[in-house]
Amino acid sequence: MNAQSLYDLSPAIRLMLMGVVLAAGPLAWIWLRNRQASTTRRLQALTVLTLFLTFDLVLFGSFTRLTDSGLGCPDWPGCYGNASPAGAHAEISAAQQAMPTGPVTHGKAWVEMVHRYLATGVGVLILVLAVASWLEHRRNQRAGAQALSPWWATLTLVWVCVQGAFGALTVTMKLFPAIVTLHLLGALLLLALLCLQAVRYAQMHDAAATRAVPAGLQALMGWGLGLLTLQIALGGWVSTNYAVLACTEFPSCQGSWWPEMNFAQGFELWRELGFTAAGEHIGFAALTAIHYAHRLAAYAVIAVLVVLAWRLHALAPWRRSARWLLALLLLQFLTGLSNVVLDWPLLAAVLHTGGAAAMVALLTWGLASSRRTAVQGRASSAPASSSIV
Repeated sequence: MNAQSLYDLSPAIRLMLMGVVLAAGPLAWIWLRNRQASTTRRLQALTVLTLFLTFDLVLFGSFTRLTDSGLGCPDWPGCYGNASPAGAHAEISAAQQAMPTGPVTHGKAWVEMVHRYLATGVGVLILVLAVASWLEHRRNQRAGAQALSPWWATLTLVWVCVQGAFGALTVTMKLFPAIVTLHLLGALLLLALLCLQAVRYAQMHDAAATRAVPAGLQALMGWGLGLLTLQIALGGWVSTNYAVLACTEFPSCQGSWWPEMNFAQGFELWRELGFTAAGEHIGFAALTAIHYAHRLAAYAVIAVLVVLAWRLHALAPWRRSARWLLALLLLQFLTGLSNVVLDWPLLAAVLHTGGAAAMVALLTWGLASSRRTAVQGRASSAPASSSIV
């Protein structure tokens, strides 16, 4: 295992072909269900489906990390230079025999590679969206019709490539905490970009997709999303440093409201997993500081989002969103509490990540739908017979 090169690009083409095969199913489904629709309608449907599959990928990425499968294949992009763990059976068996509970086992290798297959499939869908958006944009320019800017899809494509690089670094840098946390935040930014495009497509076809809110409430929504992002970063830092069990009771920690903590060591960002920047083993007080910072920040985030939900509920078009926000907050509280008092159960931990991702999508969708776009404004003044794409 030690002789294996961290980067082995020999299986890259086969992995790309696997991604094409996986993406073919969703693409065929969208085409069949929308074969009578305009190209823009098909792009809208593909964007929403890609958003859904990206959310699923975030959940599976969480499952991969929480089952300690992130190093199930110690090289990238394949597994011991093969496109699947089946071709690396001998190498994985040797690693598993040498360390039965180590990072490389047959089960963990398959979990890791399935995650890479799914990520490649989502990448292919985003590539199709970017190419199709530019083709549709050029067609509409010639026809003099309006279209959603293809630069959004292009930015999404660039970002999914950045995510792939973070995925590679997660493996080759041996679960470096800062890289793993950035990988999580990058996945949520990808969700947000797809949400924004889905809303813009909806606004082009349906005026009701824009739900105005007072400027102050829109600002509160933005602040809520910003605080939520910070809290997710803290949560990712807790998880990647395995600091969840530093406090196993609630609401106190280690029998105290302010246990011994070392914030300077805990929030030393550029260091290897389990070590300080100086190469020493990280102390328990540092893990406690990581955990407790996430817990304290949660109180502030919950307070802001409860106020936001209460104010949104007073507006008829926003009541469903307000209820969803409260439901997701309750889910986050219950799963976070379960992680602490029930010794970090896998289902609760995965749902905790999923709830955070769902709130990012919900607040991004809300912010985007509260703004009237320039394309929508021009479309609303266009004749009914115009093709708005």
